[in-house]
Amino acid sequence: MINSSILLSITTFSYLLCTILYMAGVIFRYRPLLTGGTLVGVVTFLVQTAGILLRWIESYDLGYGHAPLSNLYESLVFAAWSIMLIYLVFEFRTRQRTLGVFPALFAFLAMAYASFSTGIDSRIQPLLPALKSNWLIAHVITCFLGYAAFAISFGISILYLLKRNHPGNPSSSGVLGFLPSSKQLDGFNYQMILFGFLWLSVGIITGSVWANSAWGTYWSWDPKETWSLITWLVYAALLHARSIQGWRGNRVAWLSVAGFACVLFTYFGVNFLLSGLHSYATR
Repeated sequence: MINSSILLSITTFSYLLCTILYMAGVIFRYRPLLTGGTLVGVVTFLVQTAGILLRWIESYDLGYGHAPLSNLYESLVFAAWSIMLIYLVFEFRTRQRTLGVFPALFAFLAMAYASFSTGIDSRIQPLLPALKSNWLIAHVITCFLGYAAFAISFGISILYLLKRNHPGNPSSSGVLGFLPSSKQLDGFNYQMILFGFLWLSVGIITGSVWANSAWGTYWSWDPKETWSLITWLVYAALLHARSIQGWRGNRVAWLSVAGFACVLFTYFGVNFLLSGLHSYATR
């Protein structure tokens, strides 16, 4: 009988295949491979969606009845899902399949870490008292949509820096020449950062409302709250510099890289190195 674990295991290896197809398509400048990457990505995304929904149903069968967003395993699965959702919509709008390598790779790494790390418990568990709130779903979804957009922005920034600064990079030949122009990459980067910033802003607001209902205060300078604010400030500074100071290109790309480093520390570093109200996320 098919259960959520089987579907999510299939998802892990399918995202690896998706990454390989996208990477091979770029390296060999062969568009049918890129099309194959897109098709595998879409099918895998649908399989993962079914796995998430089935896991939700299974939680009701166990008597817990909550959305699969409550622990580290479930958040990693949702992170991979969010990255592919945003990227696939972006690809269908822009027809830029050459940018699929990093999103597919990040989705695979998130699923692989969730599936194979010995320190992560993948069992469906009852909610802690603080998590029994409808604000949980709103807070997690909005934050992770922001994180996912920042992950894609990071990938675009790396490609921009490689294309812009590679010595002797030809404009129409070679791997880098197969990518969109530097101007296009800079524009795509800005779009992703703005999209992620808006969702992260909503995520911080919903998190504050949730914190007030759970702990009686909107803001307690918990480590994850603090690092979420730091991340928000980095991207706010980036958008301000671009809009007011006219920053473009390298400086925006490097700030995007720094911002995503803050995202990773907010998500992983705080969980494993610091203690606080969000310590349940390590379960």
